[in-house]
Amino acid sequence: MLMKTCTPSSVLLVCLGNICRSPTAEEVFRQQAAIAGLSIKVDSAGTGDWHIGHKPDERAQRHAKAHGYKINKLIARQINNDDFRNFDLILAMDAQNLADLQALKNNIADTENSMAKLALFSEEDPTYGGDDVPDPYKGGADDFEEVIERIESSAQAWIESWKAC
Repeated sequence: MLMKTCTPSSVLLVCLGNICRSPTAEEVFRQQAAIAGLSIKVDSAGTGDWHIGHKPDERAQRHAKAHGYKINKLIARQINNDDFRNFDLILAMDAQNLADLQALKNNIADTENSMAKLALFSEEDPTYGGDDVPDPYKGGADDFEEVIERIESSAQAWIESWKAC
């Protein structure tokens, strides 16, 4: 378990391609943090480079919009070494993303020890704690709906944990 600290000033949400889960999580997190009165810089990225420069998947956009989240202006990018220095907390959508992030972080020389903390996105969630947010890319409408439900739940859990410290 990640040791709780008070509210981070910046959070990066990471999935594989940055076109389904992480851009949705970025907007959900941004809105929920604002509602909670927290001032947090929120961004998203992917571990892979296939979709750099693309907008989120049309299906992700459609399902997000149906829930009041506009992700159509977000542009996919790949995580880079500076992200580990510029964000306080990097949250991975699944265990493989977390392992990939840890490997990237381990390859960065950091003499100041000011690197972002890494955690699984669902880590604080009492409902989905420790579960992967499943990648809906090859799935259907139900898969995109499940992703939004899990993201809303886990984002709220992180915010509640910060309000408690």
